[in-house]
Amino acid sequence: MNWNLISAELRAQVLELSHQAKAAHLASALSCIDILAVLYESILVFDPNNLDWPDRDRFILSKGHAAAGLYAVLSRKGVLHPSQLATYGKANSLLEEHPSPNLPGVEAATGSLGHGLPIANGMALASRIQKKSFRVYALLSDGECNEGSVWEAAMFAARHKLSNLCAIVDFNKWQATGRSQEVLALDPLVDKWRAFGWAVEEIDGHDHDQLSTQLSRKCAGLPRVYIAHTVKGKGISFMEDDNNWHYRVPTRDEINMAREELGLE
Repeated sequence: MNWNLISAELRAQVLELSHQAKAAHLASALSCIDILAVLYESILVFDPNNLDWPDRDRFILSKGHAAAGLYAVLSRKGVLHPSQLATYGKANSLLEEHPSPNLPGVEAATGSLGHGLPIANGMALASRIQKKSFRVYALLSDGECNEGSVWEAAMFAARHKLSNLCAIVDFNKWQATGRSQEVLALDPLVDKWRAFGWAVEEIDGHDHDQLSTQLSRKCAGLPRVYIAHTVKGKGISFMEDDNNWHYRVPTRDEINMAREELGLE
């Protein structure tokens, strides 16, 4: 599988979505594209032609502001028709700037940060109660870990030994107004999750092979969280680690420059 090409095409799609809708959070979507690509291409058990299949794995984009990345992946998997992407961010479109469960392929409304992991907890517990085999994956932002509801959910998952639950923290070191560590004392993030009773692994959130190997692992008796080190704006040199792109919208010239860097021109 040509992971670099897949991620490059997804990044280009996210750039187009941001440009056409004049929508923010571009860099936040770019930082987690590789994670989304690996999840949907090699990890999640689901059928694009039967989205209500009871035994499907569940994925929750808790960092809902990265919805453009999710839409690009769902389009690639055939869940969304390419023509639907043109409606992103427009009035009455199902492709809102934060995910809505009215859209096929979206399990829950997210974007009010701190809600995704509690929802994932409920789904993971339901899987056990119903004696199902499906797993639940939740992708969080590092800034989202400021929310008390994340840690309440972390305690719940550890208490119930939800080993069918996997959380991934997109640790790009930024949030809306500054460095994550400067806004609140986020570090030591690994030790915090471990203290809350989770199996914790640090990984490179842009290494497709590492992501594929690690995210396929099961953990006996414990929920697992991956602290995925990423770069905000990854893949575009003039956007990388620049928090201005949390809200900035690319011009057509900037998109052309980016596509060239991505090897798509």
